[in-house]
Formats: sequence, structure tokens, C-alpha cells
Amino acid sequence: AATDDVGAVLAARPRAVVYAASGDLRPDEALADVVRAVRAGAVVVTPALYPLYDWRGAPPEFRDPVLAAVAEGGGSLFASGVDPGWGNDVLPLLVSGLGTTVDAVRCQEIFDYSTYDQEESVRHLVGMGHPMEYAPLMLAPGVPTMVWGGQLRLLARALGVQLDEIRETLERRPLDATVTTSTMGEFAAGTQGAVRFEVQGIVDGEPLLVIEHVTRIHADCAPDWPTVPGGGDGAHRVVVEGRPRIEVTVEASDEGENRSAGGNATAVGRLVNALDWLVAAEPGLYDALDVPLRPAVGRIGRKPR
Repeated sequence: AATDDVGAVLAARPRAVVYAASGDLRPDEALADVVRAVRAGAVVVTPALYPLYDWRGAPPEFRDPVLAAVAEGGGSLFASGVDPGWGNDVLPLLVSGLGTTVDAVRCQEIFDYSTYDQEESVRHLVGMGHPMEYAPLMLAPGVPTMVWGGQLRLLARALGVQLDEIRETLERRPLDATVTTSTMGEFAAGTQGAVRFEVQGIVDGEPLLVIEHVTRIHADCAPDWPTVPGGGDGAHRVVVEGRPRIEVTVEASDEGENRSAGGNATAVGRLVNALDWLVAAEPGLYDALDVPLRPAVGRIGRKPR
């Protein structure tokens, strides 16, 4: 039964909690909520706490309260998603194992955000539709590293390389013409219409591990930037440079062929499908290298109730 009495739910000692509230603009509150559930003994999964995707490299102010709650209450935490998430941890690591030599790994999210029904994030966090002099929070120096740097550290740890540093690059383009979206209304000509950034893991002086985002509010903006192979509104890609050169493109759709909804659904699947593994494991703070991505055993052809 639905309720807004969090205290009553946690007092009933639930074995698992899916924490789906956003932490983008309220990280301290989200952390406090999660710590409360872990202290109550629950296994918690969430996409909300980016610094804890790689908890070993997280700032102590994020990591230590969770570790204390685990010790006190016997709960667990696994934070992950799609990108950041499986699109730049388990997927590139799996694909890298198919090669004889690996020179570099690039993870890409290429998306038309007009399909993304999250106006607050699209306009204000990312800056779409704002004048070019507007400084979006998501693109502020250091923020991409806060969000995706943990993914690079996970990749480096799994591949056995040492990161010299993490660098960021950023490009922005204005709209040539006003566009109207079905989900968020009008975006005026001259305002920000496309963003491209990279978070680069530097190994021996070279960007060998790269997470790249190419985001548009309309397909006509920045047509020279990377697009989804074969067309489409969005995809997650992994490119492994080496021998052989390997490209993998994942396209997910949900809610009427919506690619943004499909991507979000895979984040849900990664987290919810990990719950039984986490319940069986010892209490602790886990990351994507700990929690396996497993086949959908027993779920083929089974309809939701």
C-alpha cells in the first residue's frame, strides 16, 4: 500500500528499498534518506548518489556515513544506473574481453533530449533553451568529473591501469531556428541547442578511457557531431580501439518507442534485478564490479502482474 509515512515503513524493517528520488539538486537530503534506510537494515539500490557509484574513490563525507550505517544496522547499498552506470562499466568491460589488444575505450551517450520529459533537468541543469552565456550546473567545471569520474576509476581498476588524472572537454552550439517539442514546449533560435563533452581518463599522458556525451534538443543542431548509427533518437555506445576494433550500440525503447524512457528502464532493471543478489550477500557498500549483471532467469515470457 502506498504511504507517505517513511518512518512507519522503515520501522517495519523492510528487507529492500528502491530509492528513486533524484539527488541532482538535493544530494545531502538524498544521502540522509539512504543512510536512514541502510541503518534500518535494508538493502538499498538507487541511481541518486553519483559519488557512490565508485564508493572507494568517493569523498569521505559521502562514503563514511554509509559505512557507519552498514556497521550499525546491517543494511547494504548499491548505487548505479545507465550512464553513469552499466553503459560505462559492465558493458565496456565485457566488450574489452573480446579483443586481443585494447588501445583505448570510449563510451558514448548520443541522445535527442526532446524525447526526455524532464524539463527542469533539460533546461536548467543541462542548459537547453537558455542563452549561450548561461552557465548550466551540469556543465560547470568539475561537475562532469563528479558524476562520471567514478566510472573512469571503475574502468581503470578493472583493466589494471593507473589514471594520471581526469580531464574534461566541453563544446556548446546554439539553435539556428526555433524548435517546438511535444514534451517541453519551445526552444528559441540562438539559445543552446546542443552540448558535447568528454570526461577523459588519462593513462600515460593519453586519454585512453573516455566517456563522451552528445546531447541535442533537435537533430539539425550540430549535425557534424556524432549521431546514432543508422539514425534514431538515442543510444548508448562502446567503441574499443584495438585489434579487433569493436563497436557495440545499445538502443532501448519504452512507453511508446521512447528512447529516453527505454534508457531509464534499463537503469531500473540494473538496480532492481540486483536486489536478490544483495539480499543474499553480506552487509556492505557495493559497486558495479561487485554486483554481477546476470541473465533474466525465469523471466522469459512472464508478464507483469
